[in-house]
Amino acid sequence: MSMTTAPAASKARAGARTLAVTSGKGGVGKTFVTANLAAALAARGERVLVLDADLGLANLDVVLNLHPKLTLHDVFTERCTLEQAILPAPGGFHVLLAGSGMVEYSRLTPDVRDKLLHILEVVRPRFDYVLLDTGAGISDVVLFAVSMAHDVLVVATPEPTSLTDAYATIKVLATQQERREVYLILNQANRPGEGKLICGQLQQVLQRFIEPSPGQAFKLELLGEVKNDPMVRQAVLKRQLLLEHYPGCDAAQSIRGLATKLLEQGAARP
Repeated sequence: MSMTTAPAASKARAGARTLAVTSGKGGVGKTFVTANLAAALAARGERVLVLDADLGLANLDVVLNLHPKLTLHDVFTERCTLEQAILPAPGGFHVLLAGSGMVEYSRLTPDVRDKLLHILEVVRPRFDYVLLDTGAGISDVVLFAVSMAHDVLVVATPEPTSLTDAYATIKVLATQQERREVYLILNQANRPGEGKLICGQLQQVLQRFIEPSPGQAFKLELLGEVKNDPMVRQAVLKRQLLLEHYPGCDAAQSIRGLATKLLEQGAARP
């Protein structure tokens, strides 16, 4: 996979559909959802890259039980090429890992901004989907990573603290980045329909505080809910992909449903 040259990407979908997977707080299963969603897309024949954009506290390597010799840090410092740092992962997709404790990249400097933009421009033409596994919260690094994506998926759980932080994050995306549509994934859903109910409640609150553009109201759309499933904990503890090791469980079926919805959206877009 040669990645030496590539045209500049744009919001007009030059190459891969780029999705930022983010959350208002940590501990909601964002990286777990990202990795398994990538596997579900790859199983449908899509070329998928997951870029670990959580530069300060990366843990995608832990979730996938990978021990990379080369990471994004090595690309940034020109110790290796981008092609060398992109690795095959379990589940049939590729990853570009950040490596834990990249403290020097936890702030958005012009250098970090330019390097991330360049990397995304190079990889977009080579894949069908690029998933940016961002950090949690609304730091400048997180918000910049989100700004590079065509679409944003906010992962939350039904707990009040998670929903409060998800609301705050979505509000920032709508006001500062002028996003008119954000997707919600409710993880650890306890009962059918819980995601739809919570999404509707969040939408009502957001409408009160987000000034709509002329003829363009803000929309929070439920991408889907991932059922609360004991097999998730087993997969996380064993550092295994849920879709590979427990493919028939409820949560795995939920994640395949997320992938199906994304593919249907992609087919309907120009």
